[in-house]
Amino acid sequence: MREVDFIVIGSGIAGLRAAVELGRAGSVLILTKDELTESSTRYAQGGVAVALSDDDEIALHFEDTMRAGAGLCDPEAVRVLVEEGPQYVQELIAWGCRFDRAGDQLAFGQEAAHSRRRIVHARGDATGREIVRTLLERVRELPRVEILPHAFALRVLIHEGRCLGVQYVETRARTSHTVRAHAVILATGGAGHIYLHTTNPDVVTGEGMAMAYEAGALLADMEFVQFHPTALHRAGAPRFLLSEALRGEGGVLRNRFGERFMPRYHDAAELAPRDVVARAIVTELQRTDADCVYLDLTHLPASFVRERFPRIYETCQHYGLDLTRDWIPVSPAAHYFMGGVRTDLHGWTGIAGLFAAGEVSCTGVHGANRLASNSLLEGLVFGARAARRALAFASTAPALPSLRESNLSPEEAELDGAITRRLRTIMWEAVGLIRHGERLRLALDDLEALRRAAPTLATRHLATVAWLVARAALFREESRGAHFRTDFPAPNDAQWRCHSIQHRERGIFTHPIGTEVFA
Repeated sequence: MREVDFIVIGSGIAGLRAAVELGRAGSVLILTKDELTESSTRYAQGGVAVALSDDDEIALHFEDTMRAGAGLCDPEAVRVLVEEGPQYVQELIAWGCRFDRAGDQLAFGQEAAHSRRRIVHARGDATGREIVRTLLERVRELPRVEILPHAFALRVLIHEGRCLGVQYVETRARTSHTVRAHAVILATGGAGHIYLHTTNPDVVTGEGMAMAYEAGALLADMEFVQFHPTALHRAGAPRFLLSEALRGEGGVLRNRFGERFMPRYHDAAELAPRDVVARAIVTELQRTDADCVYLDLTHLPASFVRERFPRIYETCQHYGLDLTRDWIPVSPAAHYFMGGVRTDLHGWTGIAGLFAAGEVSCTGVHGANRLASNSLLEGLVFGARAARRALAFASTAPALPSLRESNLSPEEAELDGAITRRLRTIMWEAVGLIRHGERLRLALDDLEALRRAAPTLATRHLATVAWLVARAALFREESRGAHFRTDFPAPNDAQWRCHSIQHRERGIFTHPIGTEVFA
């Protein structure tokens, strides 16, 4: 049985930043499901929110994040994010990350719910690709870091309360392997593909959350799924993300009759928080009997649009649309998980040797509704923090006990097509942007049946995450942030200004904001 010092599962921003930290001190194996660059980070367009401009302040970034989180952000987690964020962005720049500039100064973009222009971006709308390039170059300079692509992690090994390694399937070779390690960091991203429509790449199926849950970790705030308001709605095209930055730079939303409708729903119009914009679009679709609305940038200078959003412009052109001349058909799609594996401020999951960072985790930094472009910053800050805590744990942990090797069948990495299609339809129709208790109860029963019927681990993981989201959505009897229920349409601070927590044996319960869950 192979042994390394550390295993990182995932090659997005959190996983790569963790690997840089770990690789300075020990041997690291990065397991990634597809090609090493395939992650949600690669497709991130908008940029990184960070208080670095002359007219910005860390305190303002803190206030904006807290406000967007609708009362559920843990203040200390937000403070860590906004205070440590600038140093990690500056570190990326020192490592060669080419953020866009205006002259010799960083160029800052505007996005919804930010009180300042604070979004740094690269090559207009290719920020994620530039960050991945920079971090991969850094990782490749570390001789003790190995990246293994097409390695689908399916189980973390727990022995006497301690995580000792990972079981995975090499999907191309169709072989199964077990690797022992002193510490494991989950950086597997979110779970957008539990929904019928998502902006996420195909690899984002939630197994990190499911593996942690099955191992006995806590899952928090799973009801809070962010639906991006503007995904491309075009027959034959993927649900390509049309960045919030398009609206930040002046894009407006129109209904099928050409009317600009967002001013009717919020004073900030197109720059309202994402949950407000997404639900406004759904309401407008129902009101006008339409299947999409339109994003209009035709009033902006064509040269500016092409230069600021080159990748979006090229993608739209590929599908017969000109961003500078056409109204672009859009509708909401599942985009980001505010909830996930509950951790402390150092990425610890409560299980010895198991850590998590990035979208798979829930530090409490996003609350009920993530502030735009805080996710890449979270990956940098908490990826590094989780790695440092893993290093500290490994330096004092007892030697790894011997384990009997028991590998998985390669078929465990396959998704059952019929169950997957049924699950995604249930989630979209009953556990999507607008929810109701009766439909949630029926969905929960159906999802439990699909979970029991799952013939492979990969299918069971997908069903488990969907079931956890539905259970949390039924549990929270109020509307807050990204969670909206027609039978409980208002927030209820007296009862529900708290986190929802789920545990394999203890069920589902609440936990106060801003308090240590592992105390």
